[in-house]
Amino acid sequence: MIKTALVSFGMSGRVFHAPFIHLNPNFMLAGAWERSSKNIQSVYPGVTSYASYEEILTDPTIDLVVVNSPNDTHFAYTKQALLAGKHVVVEKSFTVTVEEAEELAALAVQQQKILTVYQNRRFDADFLTIQKLIAQNKIGSLLDVQISYERYRTTLSPKVHKEQPTPGAGVLLDLGPHLVDQAIQLSGMPTAVFADLRITRSVSVVDDYFTLILYYPTHRILLTSGMVFMQQGPGYKIYGTKGCFIKNRSDVQEDLLLAGHKPGGENWGNEDPKNYGILSTDTDGVITSTIIESERGDYGKYYEAVAAAILENKPVPVTPQEGINIMKVLVAAKKSYETRQVVHL
Repeated sequence: MIKTALVSFGMSGRVFHAPFIHLNPNFMLAGAWERSSKNIQSVYPGVTSYASYEEILTDPTIDLVVVNSPNDTHFAYTKQALLAGKHVVVEKSFTVTVEEAEELAALAVQQQKILTVYQNRRFDADFLTIQKLIAQNKIGSLLDVQISYERYRTTLSPKVHKEQPTPGAGVLLDLGPHLVDQAIQLSGMPTAVFADLRITRSVSVVDDYFTLILYYPTHRILLTSGMVFMQQGPGYKIYGTKGCFIKNRSDVQEDLLLAGHKPGGENWGNEDPKNYGILSTDTDGVITSTIIESERGDYGKYYEAVAAAILENKPVPVTPQEGINIMKVLVAAKKSYETRQVVHL
């Protein structure tokens, strides 16, 4: 079994990591570093509430460390874990600079340890359905792709680190990694990026809105996210030479996890049919629209792949190079906003 410790047991550890680690028979949840509130033992009796990171790093029985702390700590904590001989899952964003990401990737190779970035949104029902339709050639060659992650929250997040003017704060590095990763999964690395970042809430001091245009030789991908969308539109609009697919962002997993449900079972990750997307196609001038049943979302697939990578030498679910590529796009987006120019990659 892969004995695993979390760097934090806040919302990320409680919702996205611990439940899947605890239920996967290949893992043993050892505990979490808890700085002030001590909560993990009330949820998972028998695990350890570590008083310091050093306790985790010096424990020879810990195989895997999940670095799910604020973005600007990812580099230091991941580097320490790799140097201590641990495998590492690091939350998005991978780091806050490309150079940090590249250094960690090289260190993992040197230490002969698994390093993978946590991109759970690859396993959303929405995105899995889109990938299936593209693989079946139902949409054709991509012409225009619009992906959005819209929220409505006029107050500040209770997660203070997300709202302070630090290198890792702001919505670009919070939700941006999800959208950029999905764009790269669909179309590879863009040739150039143009970005607009804004502060739209009067209480905010960090970016809480962005629009990115990713340029490709044959199409464009528009990524949008923010906190001022009182009514959310479709999360995905995929236009191709054969058809288009329009779908709301409606994966159910996060809501279920936040409500305290344990993952697993036959119905886990199944969307309500009212949230299925619509595929439209044109046959000799006649447009036909078809409701497409959503694939089953399953974040547990991520940790299944992590276990296979550690125990069977299989590929990691998200490679360090993929994490580097995401950072290249995000850093280019910041530069584009600052210079008001298209930044070539």
